[in-house]
Amino acid sequence: MNRHINTLWIGACLLLLAGHVAAQSHGSWTERRRERPTALVTEAPLPAGTRVVRDVRYGNDPRQQFDVYAPERAHDAPVILLVHGGAWRIGDKAAPGVVANKVAYWVPRGAIVISVNYRMLPDTPPLEQARDLARALGMAQRRAREWGGDPDRFALMGHSAGAHLVTLLTARPSLAHEQGARDWRGTVSLDSACLDVVRTMRGPHLPLYDQAFGANPADWFAASPYQHLSAAAVPVMAVCSSRRRDSCPQAHAFADKLQSLGGRSLVREEDLSHEEINKTLGQPSAYTAAVDAFLRSIW
Repeated sequence: MNRHINTLWIGACLLLLAGHVAAQSHGSWTERRRERPTALVTEAPLPAGTRVVRDVRYGNDPRQQFDVYAPERAHDAPVILLVHGGAWRIGDKAAPGVVANKVAYWVPRGAIVISVNYRMLPDTPPLEQARDLARALGMAQRRAREWGGDPDRFALMGHSAGAHLVTLLTARPSLAHEQGARDWRGTVSLDSACLDVVRTMRGPHLPLYDQAFGANPADWFAASPYQHLSAAAVPVMAVCSSRRRDSCPQAHAFADKLQSLGGRSLVREEDLSHEEINKTLGQPSAYTAAVDAFLRSIW
């Protein structure tokens, strides 16, 4: 398992490096990388007493599994359904930076963390990935009481491509309901620069977006959270890196639209790299405290 995770993580780093090189060739439109080097982030150990249930299946594909991290004596506990990123193509529910610090922070505070794997590119496009997550959500809600969770106190949280996917479910809750999922309380979107897929694809963009969304504008629309947001949704907290060109503008645009429809939204800009926004969440900081305050407000 560790060898598999390490291979995936190396692949992720190579893909991000390739994207950076491609971005350099596009000139002035691309993100400016005059940012401090990504800090070395310590992975917290598993909290004492944490109950771990690994590889819970929610479908027939080997990738359709999730891991459960629960307090030792949980009862009607709130639940975070956590979705990893990786350009819709790579990643793992137990990869470095995805789960450790979040489990270390929220499980001792009485919450359950469920980290999800799902099918990915090249065989599974983002819209179907969102349906996978909806199936995972439905299964987790139905089984929540086995682990001491409350099926009515779920929050979705995703980073990067995972942030796009959980926000897509938020904007199109029918996708979740069609797969047997119930309503959830709110969504935390961690640094997606593609909440408006149509806008992204019509402008200069990295090749990874072509690989994910193709050339058909109808497919762009179908997978675009911003375009499908047409009614007040569950509350959303969008965290964005102020060091990136597109992430915060897209977060603010989505939040403004949600508010105009009568929904509740919050944008938090962080002077952190894309990677640090994921890895440092759960470490003691004003950032972690703000996300925790949002979750407590919806639970």
